[in-house]
Amino acid sequence: VQLQASGGGYVQSGGSLRLSCAASGFAVDAYPIGWFRQAPGKEREEVSCISQRDGNTYYTDSVKGRFTISRDTTKNTVYLQMDSLKPEDTAIYYCMTVIVISPSPLTLRTITDSWGQGTLVTVSS
Repeated sequence: VQLQASGGGYVQSGGSLRLSCAASGFAVDAYPIGWFRQAPGKEREEVSCISQRDGNTYYTDSVKGRFTISRDTTKNTVYLQMDSLKPEDTAIYYCMTVIVISPSPLTLRTITDSWGQGTLVTVSS
Protein backbone atom coordinates (compact mmCIF):
# COMPACT_ATOMS: atom_id res chain seq x y z
CA VAL A 1 0.00 0.00 0.00
CA GLN A 2 1.72 3.14 -1.17
CA LEU A 3 1.04 6.71 -2.30
CA GLN A 4 3.57 8.62 -4.38
CA ALA A 5 3.31 12.39 -4.75
CA SER A 6 4.82 14.12 -7.78
CA GLY A 7 4.44 17.16 -9.97
CA GLY A 8 6.03 19.85 -7.85
CA GLY A 9 8.26 22.51 -9.27
CA TYR A 10 9.14 26.16 -9.47
CA VAL A 11 6.53 28.66 -10.57
CA GLN A 12 6.02 32.39 -10.43
CA SER A 13 3.31 33.95 -8.32
CA GLY A 14 -0.05 33.64 -10.08
CA GLY A 15 1.01 30.50 -11.90
CA SER A 16 -0.36 26.97 -11.78
CA LEU A 17 0.84 23.46 -11.03
CA ARG A 18 -0.88 20.10 -10.91
CA LEU A 19 0.27 17.60 -8.34
CA SER A 20 -0.35 13.88 -8.74
CA CYS A 21 -0.75 11.24 -6.06
CA ALA A 22 -0.44 7.75 -7.53
CA ALA A 23 -1.78 4.87 -5.46
CA SER A 24 -0.42 1.35 -5.58
CA GLY A 25 -1.66 -1.71 -3.74
CA PHE A 26 -5.17 -0.36 -3.25
CA ALA A 27 -7.90 1.47 -5.13
CA VAL A 28 -7.65 5.25 -4.88
CA ASP A 29 -11.37 5.51 -4.08
CA ALA A 30 -11.17 2.98 -1.22
CA TYR A 31 -10.09 5.61 1.31
CA PRO A 32 -10.31 9.35 1.73
CA ILE A 33 -7.12 10.88 0.32
CA GLY A 34 -5.76 14.07 1.77
CA TRP A 35 -3.11 16.55 0.69
CA PHE A 36 -0.91 18.13 3.33
CA ARG A 37 1.92 20.64 3.11
CA GLN A 38 4.79 21.75 5.26
CA ALA A 39 6.48 25.08 4.68
CA PRO A 40 9.99 25.78 5.95
CA GLY A 41 9.93 26.39 9.68
CA LYS A 42 6.21 25.72 9.98
CA GLU A 43 4.04 22.86 11.10
CA ARG A 44 2.48 20.50 8.61
CA GLU A 45 -1.07 21.50 7.69
CA GLU A 46 -4.03 20.02 5.89
CA VAL A 47 -4.72 21.38 2.41
CA SER A 48 -7.50 19.34 0.84
CA CYS A 49 -9.28 16.00 0.91
CA ILE A 50 -11.50 13.89 -1.31
CA SER A 51 -13.84 11.36 0.25
CA GLN A 52 -13.80 7.72 -0.74
CA ARG A 53 -17.28 6.93 -1.99
CA ASP A 54 -19.11 10.03 -3.12
CA GLY A 55 -16.00 12.04 -3.92
CA ASN A 56 -16.92 15.01 -1.73
CA THR A 57 -14.12 17.55 -1.63
CA TYR A 58 -12.87 19.69 1.23
CA TYR A 59 -10.37 22.52 1.42
CA THR A 60 -8.63 24.58 4.02
CA ASP A 61 -9.72 28.22 3.89
CA SER A 62 -6.45 29.56 2.50
CA VAL A 63 -6.75 27.55 -0.74
CA LYS A 64 -10.49 27.65 -1.35
CA GLY A 65 -11.25 28.93 -4.84
CA ARG A 66 -7.65 28.37 -5.98
CA PHE A 67 -7.01 24.64 -5.53
CA THR A 68 -9.08 21.76 -6.89
CA ILE A 69 -8.76 18.14 -5.79
CA SER A 70 -9.95 15.36 -8.08
CA ARG A 71 -9.30 11.72 -8.84
CA ASP A 72 -9.10 9.43 -11.85
CA THR A 73 -9.93 5.86 -10.89
CA THR A 74 -8.74 4.56 -14.27
CA LYS A 75 -5.27 5.88 -13.44
CA ASN A 76 -5.62 5.20 -9.71
CA THR A 77 -4.45 8.74 -9.07
CA VAL A 78 -5.60 11.77 -7.09
CA TYR A 79 -4.73 15.23 -8.38
CA LEU A 80 -4.36 18.64 -6.81
CA GLN A 81 -4.74 21.43 -9.35
CA MET A 82 -3.23 24.58 -7.89
CA ASP A 83 -4.03 27.89 -9.57
CA SER A 84 -3.29 31.49 -8.63
CA LEU A 85 -0.33 30.30 -6.62
CA LYS A 86 1.13 32.58 -3.97
CA PRO A 87 4.57 32.61 -2.35
CA GLU A 88 2.94 31.39 0.87
CA ASP A 89 1.97 28.18 -0.95
CA THR A 90 5.67 27.26 -1.05
CA ALA A 91 6.02 23.95 0.79
CA ILE A 92 6.59 20.25 0.47
CA TYR A 93 3.28 18.63 -0.42
CA TYR A 94 2.32 15.14 0.70
CA CYS A 95 -0.63 12.89 0.01
CA MET A 96 -1.90 10.36 2.53
CA THR A 97 -4.84 8.14 3.28
CA VAL A 98 -6.83 9.88 5.98
CA ILE A 99 -9.80 9.98 8.26
CA VAL A 100 -11.81 13.20 8.09
CA ILE A 101 -12.14 14.52 11.62
CA SER A 102 -13.79 17.78 10.58
CA PRO A 103 -14.59 19.23 7.13
CA SER A 104 -14.48 22.80 8.40
CA PRO A 105 -12.05 23.74 9.61
CA LEU A 106 -10.45 20.94 7.64
CA THR A 107 -8.97 18.49 10.12
CA LEU A 108 -7.56 15.17 8.97
CA ARG A 109 -5.91 12.24 10.70
CA THR A 110 -3.53 10.09 8.70
CA ILE A 111 -4.07 6.34 8.69
CA THR A 112 -0.32 5.65 8.56
CA ASP A 113 2.82 7.54 9.60
CA SER A 114 4.69 6.87 6.37
CA TRP A 115 4.95 10.36 4.90
CA GLY A 116 7.39 9.66 2.11
CA GLN A 117 9.41 12.40 0.41
CA GLY A 118 6.55 14.50 -0.85
CA THR A 119 6.95 16.91 -3.73
CA LEU A 120 8.38 20.42 -3.43
CA VAL A 121 6.43 23.42 -4.67
CA THR A 122 8.26 26.73 -4.83
CA VAL A 123 6.38 29.91 -5.72
CA SER A 124 8.45 33.00 -6.38
CA SER A 125 7.16 36.50 -5.79
